[in-house]
Amino acid sequence: MTHVIITGGSSGIGLALASLYAGRGARLSLIARSRDLLELAAQTLASKYGARESDIHIEAADVANEAEIGSAIGRCIEALGPCDILVTSAGIVEPAPFLDASSAAFRRQMETNFSGTVHAVRAVYPDMVQRRSGHIVMISSGSGLIGIYGYTAYCASKFALRGFAEALRSEARCHGVGVSIGFPPDTETPQFEREIAERPREASVVMGVVRPWSAEAVARKIVDGIDRKRFEVYFGLTLFLLGRFGPAVRPLINWWFDRAIARSRGR
Repeated sequence: MTHVIITGGSSGIGLALASLYAGRGARLSLIARSRDLLELAAQTLASKYGARESDIHIEAADVANEAEIGSAIGRCIEALGPCDILVTSAGIVEPAPFLDASSAAFRRQMETNFSGTVHAVRAVYPDMVQRRSGHIVMISSGSGLIGIYGYTAYCASKFALRGFAEALRSEARCHGVGVSIGFPPDTETPQFEREIAERPREASVVMGVVRPWSAEAVARKIVDGIDRKRFEVYFGLTLFLLGRFGPAVRPLINWWFDRAIARSRGR
């Protein structure tokens, strides 16, 4: 039976992924900071998606703390067996122009989105290498493909994930371990609602024209990418073009962004 460990598994994309794997009869370990939300997620998976309570394990931990997440994942493995699929879905976003962003906010996003992923991968990767089996899935963002006004820290953290994933893929394939990275667009999650309230007007001008995806649609796309052993998982034509032909299309998109932002400022 497949054991799937999901950081950020209490809500949003992480919970949507857990729901899909629950339908496949997988064992599920969910990790997030709030135990209350984790317990609610576990109840939902059991009552709505038919997961057995014995096949669900929850751990409250902060992925930004390497020792904490390492210990939490260790307990997940003790409870449900070796990790077959790791999904690093935990992440935060605090949009603000760089001049207004505090050093603490910048650091939180880097430590959670980038370092938190590295910590989780480090906790499962050696055993996957030894078993010559397993798949690691990192959740980046469309903002990991092009810089967005007001998202300096978030973009930096998500761009960094791509470099990490590309380098790890080259190493992991030698050991029979798969690596994937997804670049979701705006997605309807509790965090997205908080983000919208803080999003600078200039960012809304260039990002608000695209309708957000549902967490379930994003999750289905990611699972399909895992099943097909794809390294990159894109969502929609624009993000696909950015991912595959970034240097060619990015100048055109930046030109459009600049014009839209200038108009929003009455220039």
